[in-house]
Amino acid sequence: MSRDRTRLVRTRRAWRGIAGAVTAVVLVGGGFAVANASTDTQTGKSAAGVKRPVDKKAIGVGAVVSAANEFLNTLDADQQAEVLLDFSQANATAWSNLPCGSTCRPGIQLGSLTDTQLAAAMKVVKLATGTGKGTGYDQITQILKADDVLNAAQATSSAGPAPSDTASSTASADPSATADPSASSTATDAPTDVPTGTPPSGGTGGGGMGGYGSGVYFLAFLGTPSTTGTWQLHFGGHHLAVNQTYKKGKVAGASPFFVGVEPSSWTADDGTTYSPLEAQRNGMLALTGSLSTEQLATAKLSESFSDVLLGPGEDGQFPATKEGIKVSTLSPKQQQLVLKAIHPWIANVDDATAKKLMKTYAHELNETYVGYSGGTALDTQGDYVRIDGPGVWIEFVCQNGLVFQGKVHYHTVYRDHTRDYGSEFTFS
Repeated sequence: MSRDRTRLVRTRRAWRGIAGAVTAVVLVGGGFAVANASTDTQTGKSAAGVKRPVDKKAIGVGAVVSAANEFLNTLDADQQAEVLLDFSQANATAWSNLPCGSTCRPGIQLGSLTDTQLAAAMKVVKLATGTGKGTGYDQITQILKADDVLNAAQATSSAGPAPSDTASSTASADPSATADPSASSTATDAPTDVPTGTPPSGGTGGGGMGGYGSGVYFLAFLGTPSTTGTWQLHFGGHHLAVNQTYKKGKVAGASPFFVGVEPSSWTADDGTTYSPLEAQRNGMLALTGSLSTEQLATAKLSESFSDVLLGPGEDGQFPATKEGIKVSTLSPKQQQLVLKAIHPWIANVDDATAKKLMKTYAHELNETYVGYSGGTALDTQGDYVRIDGPGVWIEFVCQNGLVFQGKVHYHTVYRDHTRDYGSEFTFS
């Protein structure tokens, strides 16, 4: 184990209050329950001496499980202890939109991995997520790139790191970021599968300037990856939380899924322009833009929003009463715009599962509501749109930029009233 790797493990263990072997304990600092990662739960043999089965011909969830095993096979016993955790409510709900590194989320940090390990980790994420352009894995890689842009801008700022995603910042804007938040993407190639330009990985905050950067993202398997049991793929960092729950070889839940971005759009050194949340924003703009003056009056919400309502730590806190305009009162064309607006969030999961979820939400469309607050242009602090159905819950909100001041950045979340975390937990 390298000196840097040893320092990282010691630092994180010191914060988490671990002494001795990492087996079936509750971590003091973050509350992350660790499974007996030094033992293979299926064979009972030492993880350090046993290669987990890899099936190159597997498809669907089987391919995700095979890739997870392939990734685990690249790790030593200490690293496996960071990845393989209990599927508990405390672990599953430990995600955040803040640049707080390992202090608010479990798993192994991408910045601590070798190139081979990183490629194997991202292969798992790629196989588990959608294949569409601007959605799914493509969107995920763009969000990681955005965090590298944010990290670079923060590093050159004399103001220092912003302490949270709701605090103000006096950092100067990066001149490479586009001024128009609605700028269209002109990318001609898909982003690379593996994030580059990762920041330093040491420190309890996750490393980097204020915890920003693609290296300050974390991957965990809650429960043992398999096609027979229940487990969760838990991946994220600042502005991203992927929580996909598997039961008996099927996806039981693709939410909560949080995705945000700052800057909202930027041009890379190679001339490629990225706008990671363009599909989400454009879908909401088309929907609200189709509403008549009378419909807008009905859809208007009485509350104001500075962030999403059901972000991290707000599990199960759906409003008791639905607000806004009922989709059943809209024209058939407007109803289709509602479904098109929903789709980019659902497309974070694999294509087959996304198709099934969209059929469910289409069936529930007449009992779904659309509401908004602030303006409908989605270019000003407090502009907010919500879609709330029997199952689907989606929010999109604009916030003033923190590092890139004078520009808005976006927070969004997709939840499901009954399918969050695969319906494994009950929230009061």
